[in-house]
Amino acid sequence: MEECSSNCASCASNGNCSQQNESMLEQPHEKSDIKKVIGIISGKGGVGKSLVTGMLATMFRKKGFKTAILDSDVTGPSIPKMFGIAGRVEGGENGIYPAVTRDGTKIISVNLLLENPSDPVIWRGPVIAGLVKQFWTDVIWGDIDFMFIDMPPGTGDVALTVFQSVPVDGLIIVASPQELVSMIVNKAVTMANMMNIPIVGVVENMSYVQCPDCGKKIYLYGDSHIDSYCEETGLTLLGKIPISTEIAEACDSGTIEDYHSENLIDTAKAINNM
Repeated sequence: MEECSSNCASCASNGNCSQQNESMLEQPHEKSDIKKVIGIISGKGGVGKSLVTGMLATMFRKKGFKTAILDSDVTGPSIPKMFGIAGRVEGGENGIYPAVTRDGTKIISVNLLLENPSDPVIWRGPVIAGLVKQFWTDVIWGDIDFMFIDMPPGTGDVALTVFQSVPVDGLIIVASPQELVSMIVNKAVTMANMMNIPIVGVVENMSYVQCPDCGKKIYLYGDSHIDSYCEETGLTLLGKIPISTEIAEACDSGTIEDYHSENLIDTAKAINNM
């Protein structure tokens, strides 16, 4: 701020100040060189953040970029299963080594630290937030062109820790076609604006079902509200992902890297042009 006294405790903008947020940023591991960090966020759970994260990382990897996924959804991690990764990651005196998928994407997730991946993570917020911060500072990522962060649902403690600790270059907001989209997306938009993080655009998941016989699009939730919402707010609609048995089977079988989709091409272009 222009009249900053350097006394954050007594400042009315404490917690929302861009100067303060910048000073709280953590450095990645000394053996990490991460060019761009993209967060995938939503105002609620169950809309497909992990799916969009996995699809984007796969798309950029197939284009020859070095990609990574930091799974900060500690209480509901699904990234390892989506990529068919099991077992525990290894570490040493220098830090933690991420898991690597068949195509070469590097991944860290709490499920890769637990002895039993099905065990629930019954931790308090500060402990979870501290672990997510360690995913950034203690993991030896190496040379990465694009890191995608699968954010936890909502706008709570862990999301705040990510935004304050990690230099996020842009956000992709994931929404569903239900009528509550404006209220739910507004929460994510407001938080991004408060933290001074650019919004790349919005992706709608579960947008429609396409008939395998005639190709007609069937809108199970009625007419989508995302187009009018983006037009009203000035946000960019980057893509729509249908409900698809192929996508579901790829995620369940751990073969998301084998799934090809044109639905996120505009999203990839927007990220690449940042």
